[in-house]
Amino acid sequence: MIVETGRIDIRKSIPCEKNTVVPRLSYTNYKKIFKGKKYPLAFVNMGLLDENITQIVKRSKEFPIRIASKSIRCSHILEYIFKSDKHFRGIMSFSGTEAIFLSKKGFDDILVAYPVINEEEISELCAEIKRGKYINLMVDKLDHIHLLSKIAKQNQVVVPISVDIDMSVDFPGLHFGVWRSSIRKPTNLRSVLEGIKRMDYVKLEGIMGYEAQIAGVTDKVRGKWLMNNIVRSLKKFSINKIASKRRKSVNLIKNMGFDLRIVNGGGTGSLESTIKEDVITEVTVGSGFFNSHLFDNYSRFRHEPAAGFACAINRHPSKHIYTCSGGGYVASGATEPLKLPLPILPQGAKLLKNEGAGEVQTPFTYRGKDKLNIGDPVFFRHSKAGELCERFNSLYLIRDGKIEDTVPTYRGEGMCFL
Repeated sequence: MIVETGRIDIRKSIPCEKNTVVPRLSYTNYKKIFKGKKYPLAFVNMGLLDENITQIVKRSKEFPIRIASKSIRCSHILEYIFKSDKHFRGIMSFSGTEAIFLSKKGFDDILVAYPVINEEEISELCAEIKRGKYINLMVDKLDHIHLLSKIAKQNQVVVPISVDIDMSVDFPGLHFGVWRSSIRKPTNLRSVLEGIKRMDYVKLEGIMGYEAQIAGVTDKVRGKWLMNNIVRSLKKFSINKIASKRRKSVNLIKNMGFDLRIVNGGGTGSLESTIKEDVITEVTVGSGFFNSHLFDNYSRFRHEPAAGFACAINRHPSKHIYTCSGGGYVASGATEPLKLPLPILPQGAKLLKNEGAGEVQTPFTYRGKDKLNIGDPVFFRHSKAGELCERFNSLYLIRDGKIEDTVPTYRGEGMCFL
């Protein structure tokens, strides 16, 4: 806590990052669009989403792109992205129940990126596969394979699977990456492959490797010059290591007699390096569509702030301090200021360091030119893209300064997968 002369100094605030992308429409425009609506609310600016789609296709050099549904969590937006460009081919799902939900809604070519371990869930997935849907399930241990094969046999269906390869890089005293897959060495991979060969009801058709230390680690954060340079150096060193590991893994898989339909890699933050690998058949993109504010802090690309939420001012406790209802939508992961929602309109609004974004109310300071009144909205961007939709039942879709539609999120359709 920040203390001044024995009391909390509420004047201290969390600054809006200098490199933060703000919407092109003004505060007055956004306020007009949502006049009379009930707050809090969430929205997507479809014009900015279109620009992000164009930029993502351009950045991927027209590579096939699999959409990471965890960063969207709205079936309408998923459909919209698929219809926007032929390079979007398939979904990377974040749970088995989500894959079932999407399959029943008509989506196909679904890669479930995390192991499914519930027998009932696996049986439902088998039923969808038996209906002719392509759903590929992830494994990284023999336990996963044995379970899938057992349930697949009960359902008399062959289940396509992929192996998840650990893409982290170890430095002295530093594990640069995420703790995810247990396949960290060629011996681990060979053991899993030999186990797959002994099973009659699973078929290896893919390999996935998520280079989280490139795709998900920021390297252009304001006020962290030294750390930014260290991270960029670690990334630069890691890229060749990642490419070599993936190439050797693919070669080992093929040498053991498997044909691969999917060699998946990448994320919004790593497209430029992933597409250079000759073994890659597709890249995954998720956060870049909505471009939550965490992704303003990368040196290689810049996308538009297509999604956000708004809360209404309900208190004015001091001359330059206002309080709005709600707003405490903090992102997952290691705790740090970047995980807080970021006030973007009116420009100059800042969260207080001592309170941040609250469970039922969020105070902020504002000294700008716009006159704020009780009932006026404050517009925020979430730190992580898909988690925004976990907080709201619907999204207002806006275009050309007006609301063109209102669509349900997963939550609005009664779905909560994790």
